[in-house]
Amino acid sequence: MTAVVDDVGSSGAGYLTDERLAIQAMAREFAAKEVLPVANELDPVKGEIPMELRQKMAELGFFGVLIPEQYGGLGLGVFEYALIVEELARAWMSVSSLIARGQQFTAGFTEEQRREYLPRMAAGDFLSAFALSEPDAGSDVAALSTRARREADGWRISGQKMWCTFADGADYLQVFARTSPIDRDHRSRGISCFIMPKPRGELPSGVTGTPVRKIGYHGWKTWELSFDNAYAAGDSMVGPEGEGFKVAMGDLETARIHTAARAIGVARGALEDSVAYARQRVQFGRPIGDNQAIRFKIAHMATEVEAARSLMYRVCTEVDAGRRNTVEASMVKYLATEMAERVTSEALQIHGGAGYTTDFAVERYWRDAKLTKIFEGTSEIQLKIISDSILGRQAR
Repeated sequence: MTAVVDDVGSSGAGYLTDERLAIQAMAREFAAKEVLPVANELDPVKGEIPMELRQKMAELGFFGVLIPEQYGGLGLGVFEYALIVEELARAWMSVSSLIARGQQFTAGFTEEQRREYLPRMAAGDFLSAFALSEPDAGSDVAALSTRARREADGWRISGQKMWCTFADGADYLQVFARTSPIDRDHRSRGISCFIMPKPRGELPSGVTGTPVRKIGYHGWKTWELSFDNAYAAGDSMVGPEGEGFKVAMGDLETARIHTAARAIGVARGALEDSVAYARQRVQFGRPIGDNQAIRFKIAHMATEVEAARSLMYRVCTEVDAGRRNTVEASMVKYLATEMAERVTSEALQIHGGAGYTTDFAVERYWRDAKLTKIFEGTSEIQLKIISDSILGRQAR
């Protein structure tokens, strides 16, 4: 498999301070030495991210990048978070996704919950699995039907959940369920969010599941879950009752920037591997990188990666400055993920028949790039958000 080569482009002029460059270099070295070899070994056989690797990530503070220092985190911004995510995704997208399990979707935590949970999250000891989507409620989150019934000292949750990645390996499930019936005029009301702690490596009592047979995003399992009167403690609710939709939507700017960074990392991996392969692969007595068709492909790929990264840097800067950038976050998520699918497809083409084997990492980047267009809101959802901001919302 191809080794890491120097990043193509990525000057980052005006954005990359000495501190950020040091963070980027640290993450890049870790990804090359610790993550990429593991990915190349385990992804082809659908092996799981080793616990030892998770511990090394915790020791570097990766699970607490966004968590304030007073709670044991690094207290850094979305910009630094995106830098680290891109580097990890260049090696294995699943690992770059794992770090979100300690610091995203905490909107709505009370101060008491922050004191209790955030230090453990920053240490990598309290990682989450997000149980939101359902068989009939994917992009339409407000359509979810899982119910939470109040009892004397807590809640009983019943219903179905889909696409719950890391449900077994996590330390808790973050579960969204209806605590009141659907209001047809205000469909998002009545959804509440619950924290459901559990033993690592198991599903909670009252929850059964079946792993989804997915084509990529290996390194961990993604689950279809059934809740049958599963218990949630009385103090487990995140945010006010009935306002779980706001909790789910509260971190979407960060989540979409996170996905953009993942897409850029995946695309960069495919690009760098293609550059190395074009120099090594000889046909008709010459490296295929001497052929203009290949050279122009690589030039176009590099330009697309750099364009997406530049937009991501700008959006991160705005978010870290405290300026709301919901639409721009959708833009960078859309641009970067669409780019990643194109770039990884071209990379596979450059590798020819070799690219269609599991002997080269490029097929992993190709499979994972497709997923970036689907989760955290599909490309079509991003286009709706963007167009609504320009033209106004369509009448019902």
